[in-house]
Amino acid sequence: MKKSGFLLAFLLFVFAISTISAQSPAAKNPIVYVCPPCNSDCDKLQFDKPGTCPHCGMKLVKTTSGDLKKQLSLKPVTICFYLQNGVEVLDFAGPMEIFSAAGFKVFTVSKTKEPIRSQGILSIIPDYAIDNAPPADVLVVFGGETGSRTIDGEVLSWIKAQKPHTQYYLSVCTGAFTLGRAGILDNLTATTYHTQIDNLRQLLPKTKVMANVRFVDNGNVITTAGISAGMDGALHLVEKLRGRDFAKSVATTIEYDKWIAEQGLIVKR
Repeated sequence: MKKSGFLLAFLLFVFAISTISAQSPAAKNPIVYVCPPCNSDCDKLQFDKPGTCPHCGMKLVKTTSGDLKKQLSLKPVTICFYLQNGVEVLDFAGPMEIFSAAGFKVFTVSKTKEPIRSQGILSIIPDYAIDNAPPADVLVVFGGETGSRTIDGEVLSWIKAQKPHTQYYLSVCTGAFTLGRAGILDNLTATTYHTQIDNLRQLLPKTKVMANVRFVDNGNVITTAGISAGMDGALHLVEKLRGRDFAKSVATTIEYDKWIAEQGLIVKR
C-alpha cells in the first residue's frame, strides 16, 4: 500500500512538472534560428538548430518564434530617396542597400522624371517626380550637388509639404543643407561633411552644428557626416524602427562589420 501511494505521488509530481513546463514562457515562445534579413522569401523561414540558410547560404541567427512573428507582422516601412543631379553615389547606395536588406520599400524621387547623373558617371531614372510622388514614412536627402541649381524653391516647398505624413527625416553628408534650407533643422542639433561644418553653421544660425560625430539623432530628424557615415545613420534608423538585434542582422547580411551601435550623438530618442 505504501509503495502504491509513493508511485501515485511520483506520477502526480511528474505530471505537474510537465504541465508547468508546457505552460512556461520558453515552451510558448521557443528559440528558433532564422535567416538574417535579405529581402527574400527565406526571411519568413525558421529552423530548430543553428546552421546556414539552405536558400541563400546566410548564417542563421538566434531569435524566438514570438519575435519572428512580431517582425513579420509589422507594416513595411516606406522610404523616399530624393536624388538630384550630382548626388554622391555612396551617399545613397549604402543606405539603399541597408534599407533594402531590412525589407523596407525604397523608391526614388527627383524634381522631374528626367534622368539624372550621379557624379557625372551613373545615370538614374527616378521612380517619381515631386508632383506625383506618394507619401513615405521616411524622407532621405543626400550630398553631392546641393546648391540652388538643383535644390530650388519648388523642391524645398515639396520637402516642407511632406511633414504631415513623414515619420522621420534623414540627411547624409551635405544633404543637411537641403533639410536646413527647408527649415527642418531649425532649433535642432545637426552635422554634415567635415569640410562643410563652418558653412552649415553660417547658413543655419538657429541650428547647433556639431563636428567629429558620425550622426546626430534629434528623435525624428537624423543627420549624418559624410559618405560612409550615412550607412551608420541608416542602421541607426533601422535599430529605432526594428530593434538592435534586427539592425545587427542587417549589418551581418551586408558584411558591414564596422558598425558600432550608438556611435553618434543621440539628443532625443
